[in-house]
Amino acid sequence: MVRIMQLEKFIRTRKKEKEILLMTHIVLGYPSFEINRKIIRQMVENGVDCIEMQIPFSEPMADGPVILKANQESIANGTTIENCLEFGSEMNATYHIPFLYMTYYNIIFKYGEQRFLDKVEKSGISGLIIPDLPPEEGDEFSKAARSRGIDPIMIYSPTSNDKRMHVLNQHASGFIYCAARRGVTGKHSEFGEEFTDYLARCRNVAKLPLAVGFGIQNRSDIVEITGKADIAVIGSKTIKLVDTKGADAVGPFIKKLTGN
Repeated sequence: MVRIMQLEKFIRTRKKEKEILLMTHIVLGYPSFEINRKIIRQMVENGVDCIEMQIPFSEPMADGPVILKANQESIANGTTIENCLEFGSEMNATYHIPFLYMTYYNIIFKYGEQRFLDKVEKSGISGLIIPDLPPEEGDEFSKAARSRGIDPIMIYSPTSNDKRMHVLNQHASGFIYCAARRGVTGKHSEFGEEFTDYLARCRNVAKLPLAVGFGIQNRSDIVEITGKADIAVIGSKTIKLVDTKGADAVGPFIKKLTGN
């Protein structure tokens, strides 16, 4: 399958039309792949620019209780990595936006790095987010991904000093994922002066577009980071919405976020 285009080029092209892009996050197999299909359709139809699909892992260290629960329930329901890879290939063939995989390195290690990258390349998935694989340990893997046209996404955090950001920048492609705060996903983030200074520091170091995630929950949060970042990332809030109101609530929620 053919990849839409390289992520950086896609983002910069899309930014000519939109002030800020929106990336959403789903956990594959939660509550089911059929519900995943329904959610993704609503997301795309209401203006989402790219989608991060999480291959579930039993101990997702960067994720808060909402996404942790979704990971564990998906695994308990029998979700396998093969299911996820096949689903990703299906979504990439169905919709004309970039899809990424997010997962943890143990999944890839046990599956086999080259085997995993071969499948990802064949499916046309655009990028990989692996929070627990630092560049010092994942340099060869990142090079192998880039050689296949797959962007390894690096993560800045508020605790990253400028030297660390420069190191991460050297290993990244596609975009930089900026965690809005310390800790795990799910808790609402504050976007005050400290956050503004942090993003300015990220922008000063990074050569790539910036995505901001961890704690973005509503339209006002997105407005707050518009002009400071290129992509807003929302995850836990959508999963909570599906849990409490069902999959049909996703479309109207995304429409409010995108202002469509």
